[in-house]
Amino acid sequence: MPISHAVWTVGHDPREVPQGLLPSEQLLEAMIVSQPRILSSEWMLIGRQVDTGYGGRLDLLAIAPDGSLILVELKRDRTPREVVAQALDYASWVEKQDANDIAAIYGRFRPGHNLSADFRERFGQPLDEETLNDSHQIVIVAATLDASSERIVNYLNDRGLAINVLFFQVFNHGDQQLLSRAWLIDPGEVQVHVANSGIRGEKEPWNGEYYVSFGESQSRLWEEATRFGFVSGGGGSWYSNSLRMLSPGDRIWVKIPGEGFVGVGSVTGARIAAREFTIGERPALETLKGDYHRALIDDPEKAEYFVPVEWDITVPREKAVQEVGMFGNQNTVCKPVTPKWRTTVERLKEVFGVR
Repeated sequence: MPISHAVWTVGHDPREVPQGLLPSEQLLEAMIVSQPRILSSEWMLIGRQVDTGYGGRLDLLAIAPDGSLILVELKRDRTPREVVAQALDYASWVEKQDANDIAAIYGRFRPGHNLSADFRERFGQPLDEETLNDSHQIVIVAATLDASSERIVNYLNDRGLAINVLFFQVFNHGDQQLLSRAWLIDPGEVQVHVANSGIRGEKEPWNGEYYVSFGESQSRLWEEATRFGFVSGGGGSWYSNSLRMLSPGDRIWVKIPGEGFVGVGSVTGARIAAREFTIGERPALETLKGDYHRALIDDPEKAEYFVPVEWDITVPREKAVQEVGMFGNQNTVCKPVTPKWRTTVERLKEVFGVR
């Protein structure tokens, strides 16, 4: 289904803003490099016109907070089918790149800069080289997409290959041109595919146990999560989207990044925005001492979201369980399919004394 929308001025005499044409997709690429939020406020650009060694160049390469990579291909003058095929070809190259290769790509993109240092500054957490590029997604940027190519993209995405299309339209407004965007598939759905599909290493069927990363800080307090029964995430849609994976009855194992596992429990309700989440009969933010991104409560993308939980057992942060070889991931929620996750859960059951 073609994505198309109109823009109107606001007032007593609304007028439709006429559509225009972007002078070139090279200009769009330059605009994205200058302002990466055109793609996403959750990603960090790390490469431009990356030589794949396959006789082509990847237009843009970005990284997400969990170290997964985002391949961005502009349609340019190619047919939609050609750009999809080209993006898949580049993806087969990207999955073979290790931490040193990716750091070198970033070094060419921003000479004199260090990927690990800039990643920490951008996301507020260290870059885990062990899980860097464990998964990736493809984003195709185009003004239009034919029905056949759209079916191909949906087919691939439905079967676990994270691929999306970002449509852009240009509008002429006086002496300026305005750029609008629309996604073919909800980015949150694609992120879930990324979180649940590791590329590297051995896979096995999911064991039915969810992993939850609880970013404990002044913004989010583990002591309150244990006392009032919840997990939460916010500050950006990337951190809150995956909470939608959880449903009542799901079992979760919670880890504080950099510390270890601190609790296991069962979900008792769906994801709830901070404004609507209650403790007892009171709004939660009237009871909680942590910040929980209160200043962003009216922003649906950046607000904190909560999932109610009934805890089986919890331990304080200083008694977190972390042993060599235990699973870790920066996604707020994921369904790991690696043997490491199964062995981690088996060990945690022993330590916490649960079945």
